[in-house]
Amino acid sequence: MSPLTVDPPLLGDPVDRVDGPLKVTGAAPYPSDVSYPGLVHAALVQSTVGAGTISRIDAAGAREAPGVLTVITYENTPPLADAPVTRLGPSPRFPLRDNRIVHYGQHVAIVVAVTVEQAVAAARLVRVEYDPTPPLVGVTDPDAPVEPNAGGLDSDRGDVDAALAGAEVTYDERFSVAPETNNPLGLFATVARWEGDRLVVHESTQWPVMVRQCLATVFGVPEQDVRVLVPFIGGGFGAGLRLPPHTILTALAARVLDRPVKLVLTRPQMFSSIGHRPETEQRLRLGATRDGKLVAIAHEATTAVGIEEENFEPVTMSTANSYDCANVVTRQRQVRLNIPNPGSMRAPGTAQGNFAIESALDELAYQLRCDPIALRLRNYAEVQPASGLLWSSKALRDCYRVGAERFGWADRQPEVRSMRDGDWLIGYGMAGVTFDWYQAPCQARISIRRDGTAYARSAATDLGTGTYTVATQVTADLLGLDLDRVRFDLGDSDLPPAPQAGGSGLAMSLGAALHDAAGNLLRALVGLVTDDDAAPLRGRRADEVTMADGRLQLVADPSVGETYTDILDRHGLAELTEDGQVTPDPSNSAMAPGGAFAARFAEVRVDEELGIVRVSRLVTAVDGGRILNPKTARSQILGATVMGIGMALLEQTEFDPGTGRVANATFGDYLIPVNADVPDLDVVFVGEPDRFSPIGIKGLGEVGVVGIGAAIANAVHHATGRRIRSLPITVEDLL
Repeated sequence: MSPLTVDPPLLGDPVDRVDGPLKVTGAAPYPSDVSYPGLVHAALVQSTVGAGTISRIDAAGAREAPGVLTVITYENTPPLADAPVTRLGPSPRFPLRDNRIVHYGQHVAIVVAVTVEQAVAAARLVRVEYDPTPPLVGVTDPDAPVEPNAGGLDSDRGDVDAALAGAEVTYDERFSVAPETNNPLGLFATVARWEGDRLVVHESTQWPVMVRQCLATVFGVPEQDVRVLVPFIGGGFGAGLRLPPHTILTALAARVLDRPVKLVLTRPQMFSSIGHRPETEQRLRLGATRDGKLVAIAHEATTAVGIEEENFEPVTMSTANSYDCANVVTRQRQVRLNIPNPGSMRAPGTAQGNFAIESALDELAYQLRCDPIALRLRNYAEVQPASGLLWSSKALRDCYRVGAERFGWADRQPEVRSMRDGDWLIGYGMAGVTFDWYQAPCQARISIRRDGTAYARSAATDLGTGTYTVATQVTADLLGLDLDRVRFDLGDSDLPPAPQAGGSGLAMSLGAALHDAAGNLLRALVGLVTDDDAAPLRGRRADEVTMADGRLQLVADPSVGETYTDILDRHGLAELTEDGQVTPDPSNSAMAPGGAFAARFAEVRVDEELGIVRVSRLVTAVDGGRILNPKTARSQILGATVMGIGMALLEQTEFDPGTGRVANATFGDYLIPVNADVPDLDVVFVGEPDRFSPIGIKGLGEVGVVGIGAAIANAVHHATGRRIRSLPITVEDLL
């Protein structure tokens, strides 16, 4: 048995965010808040055509404008190395490499001036002439280049063609999801300062270690001479998982001027500079027996990508493991377009893929005249279909049962248009969710100090998900300390390396690294006392002792032990520090690591005459393994659910078909859910600690988005009899 425990009191306690006081008092330092003596400001100039080349660029007026210090274009950009490939794929294209334009809104110049107002005014004076060519804008454009097997996601199991040919019941429909833009509340910002050959960057990023690696490569300096700081970020939702070109431009400007430079994107620039969820088209074919057993699933997806870019958008990745079916084929391709390159947006790919398969299963349930939950249970995957291994944990069956009970699913009348409240048609819909497991290598460091406090740290980030809080809780629990005796730091690339805050994997990775560091600390403490005549635990092995109540003590007799303070004091040590790391390798496991599972239940009200849709209730049951903090975990599901409502009913990034310009790049034109769009949201957690994770947890950052689109679309069909296979669902779809 491990001497380290992860049991109550602290784990599972809904403690308040440890960083909450800083945020509510305005003391939390975000990248856009950073200032230095002599700091100057930058503004971007962006292209006004969607494709072609720059034939002439005249920056003379800008350079002569008041306060202007420099204007950098492709004509005077010094040679820079290409940013490297990261764990998430190639870095974005650097736009000032040459005079080519690949999308509307591409950066063509950066202007630096003493004040931000002077920089913005001067940017308007830069004159750019183009030789435009017709841009490729939509995924259905026949001239757009197509990349098959995008991301290597194509898969085959069994003989789908034969199974479909012999199926008693078949289904074949197409689905579409509009592009969306991440739109975190905080505008992305970069502050860059060179200290000789050392670069310090304050950056809106979800991955400071990646930014350090990329900037070091681009500017040809050692990684240890680049420091990236992001103690706080105003959201990201995946937008901060790559090195954006504007960060390189800001660092370049700082180097040219030998002064600190700050750049803060405008809201319209956020739409064209940091990615978006791509336009997605899908075809889904199902084969089943008359009693509802799936015999074939064929899932094809097409997504948009930048004309010279790469983006991993795993639309079909969850399909093969969602249900027990012997014959499954997935195909995914990308269409290259003259658009700002898409990127990760909360639950990338999975959100769109789930909409198709869970809508299709609802249609199949009507076709077979069976309950939608019963159909899913008929095809429940007790083991991971791809490997045949038992899941490390899976409580999806409980999600269905508990969610249905809380929602009142038994009151649903199965016929469409059968439930009404005055002028409002009432509809019930549901969806199941299987979210893929992801975990990346991570390191952490913990110090126990002579005063009995602990200091833990790792180069992770907290997007607002609660990383500060749960990491503090985990550390306190592992060391047997009160929460106020532990400090946790993150957001600094000089700390032990951590993976991105993305893929719903950071808490698992960081928690496992902290667990390993605490274990190493225990062994180090035992090493100190093993030959110490004054130690109550002299001669004891590490597996005989544990850490609890601020002391090292005997497992068999907790009265035998001593405090960390006494041990360190006697050995003349101010502190004891150990590192921990995790390098997950599920290929050597006898179990299939399970991600989060969930069931979503939606009630909608539809005005039959006006086509207005109102979501009146949403119930979510989630298997998230051990819940470290119910308050922060619930907040994750709530926020993601609101994003799901936006995806289902409101959000759509509109690209002008003639130019590729984002036509609704403001909050006045881009619709996002507001309080009036969001009902009371009910969230319940089910399941047990996961067996693959040393602390029993799963990722919860993204699963809350998935399934909402399908549940609402299925509810709209139940209310109106209209099957909508495109998101967002609009008034025009229902009139």
